[in-house]
Amino acid sequence: MFHPSIDDVRLEAVLHALSDPVRVAIFAAIAGADCALTCSTFSSVNERAIPKSSLSQHFKVLREAGLIRSERQGVEMRNVSRCAEVDGRFPGLIAAIIQAHAIEAKAAA
Repeated sequence: MFHPSIDDVRLEAVLHALSDPVRVAIFAAIAGADCALTCSTFSSVNERAIPKSSLSQHFKVLREAGLIRSERQGVEMRNVSRCAEVDGRFPGLIAAIIQAHAIEAKAAA
């Protein structure tokens, strides 16, 4: 799997990856988790079932934007955030996006 070096992470790719409501929800959950989360954790996002093919595409976009690192463990993919690395490159960006997502999610609830 392709994981860009932090020097190759582009702001445009990060913003594009997080422009989709499903992807930003997935990323926010991964970023807030204490441990790696499997892809199957997100079979439902925002009370909507997500097909496996769509879920795979969402994880690919997040991974190629440099936002997550995915590792295969047996038949599962375990995903962790790269928040600290991205924050080093774009200070405050991830915190602002996650905070904005939390505000929108709270308003929607």
